[in-house]
Amino acid sequence: MKICKALFLFFIYNLSAQQKPIETIYFEFDKYDLTPNQTEVVTNFIKSIDTTKVESIQIYGYCDDRGNDDYNFKLSNNRANTIQNLIISAGFNQSKIVILEGKGRVVLKPDTVENLHETRSKNRRVDLIVVKRNSFGKGVYTSFKDNLKVGDKIYLENILFDIGSSKLTTASQKELDKIAETLQHQKNIQFEIRGHVCCTPDIYSDGIDKATNERRLSWNRAKTVFNYLATKKVSKNRMTYLGCGNKYPLGRGDALDRRVEFVIKKV
Repeated sequence: MKICKALFLFFIYNLSAQQKPIETIYFEFDKYDLTPNQTEVVTNFIKSIDTTKVESIQIYGYCDDRGNDDYNFKLSNNRANTIQNLIISAGFNQSKIVILEGKGRVVLKPDTVENLHETRSKNRRVDLIVVKRNSFGKGVYTSFKDNLKVGDKIYLENILFDIGSSKLTTASQKELDKIAETLQHQKNIQFEIRGHVCCTPDIYSDGIDKATNERRLSWNRAKTVFNYLATKKVSKNRMTYLGCGNKYPLGRGDALDRRVEFVIKKV
């Protein structure tokens, strides 16, 4: 099978003894439409999922490194939208699609990459991530869903930070914008924002924020999210924040430990 045709890879990641399936769909150069055979494979994948056990779905589009940024952001968004439209037409509930984002091009240094043609082919893709209910553990969710209970946690992989930084990334701001909009419709919910860090020696309880030189990095991350949501008209009376330092690593790599979580305090 030619590499330019759609190839489908199915990976299984263990998360707290649960599973998180990822389907990767590869596209032809400068294209965002699918052949009938590709369409059938995606449709069958969705039909194979027990939707009653799905917490949410995330769709990310990518391009290879050729072309300018504006064009590739548009192309990657079109690829993500193609997959979204297809899975909705196959009967998937659109409300469970919590992330739909074109990431643009995957930057390469062509003179340093072996098998450049194959690498570029693998970068012309959409990652379709299906998160099962409670796949992060009992009472841990990936969105501000309905019927939350006191003590439930919301963990979002897009709200992450750079090393030593409490500054929000562009992706984190986009995610928080969605949360703020959701919270406008769930006005009874009160919650605590908990910040976390990675990569600190055991003798220290927190990391150093490079912007302030204070060893309060997890606190500053939580406070940054608190302040950002406040600017989006989420009442400060509904929120508190806490720095947890390095006490609660996820065990899934340093990047995912540079995070914040939301803990429901009142509904």
